[in-house]
Amino acid sequence: MAKPQVDVQIWSDVMCPWCAIGYAQYAKALEELGGEVEVTTRWMPFELNPDLPPEGKDQGKHLAEVYNRSPEEVAAMRAQLQQRAASAGFPMEWTGESEEPASWMWNTFDAHKLLRWALAVHGPEAQSRLSQALFVAHFQQRRPVGDRDVLLDVAEEQGFARAEAAAALDEEALAIATRMEEQRGREMGINSVPSFIVNGRYLIPGAQEPAVYAAALRKVAEMPPAEGVTAS
Repeated sequence: MAKPQVDVQIWSDVMCPWCAIGYAQYAKALEELGGEVEVTTRWMPFELNPDLPPEGKDQGKHLAEVYNRSPEEVAAMRAQLQQRAASAGFPMEWTGESEEPASWMWNTFDAHKLLRWALAVHGPEAQSRLSQALFVAHFQQRRPVGDRDVLLDVAEEQGFARAEAAAALDEEALAIATRMEEQRGREMGINSVPSFIVNGRYLIPGAQEPAVYAAALRKVAEMPPAEGVTAS
């Protein structure tokens, strides 16, 4: 008997800590399923801060402005988030050997272009590998992932041809396609990330526990295809 198949689109942003946490939990769920469901995972573009300038913005200042919090409150928020991330299996502490740099927010449109190229040219598994590497680069290594050369470095480290990745970043058609995907997400009602859309219809919102993802995937795998997006 053929295994049931499901397609999962993860609407996500490289800057989103809950996306990194959610994927770590989702990966555990796939391990729990043990291959009983054949899952294809694709990453979709969502920019939390599309208006960020190329030079980026200090994360602490950004969080203080958005949430109207004091520096002490922002530090407490970060500590709680790091604890949750470590529990999920994706620690976000600085991994470098020098003095820890400040955390920054970056414009991620080029990162989304690169992820879309990786999917189109190299397939879903390669795209997931690149997405995870970008999470590591941003949260653990504090690399400026809004910078073109840094993006190309990360792609090359993951085995992608640097020249091909550079050509992709220069491709206007790819930029247009990425913008269209962002618009499609908005039209689907995606207004927060991570959002996991299963089989084009069923929504698993936020960073859930592995058991929640696993149960939802099993449930959807038994359902017939349908139109529209609903919560699972």
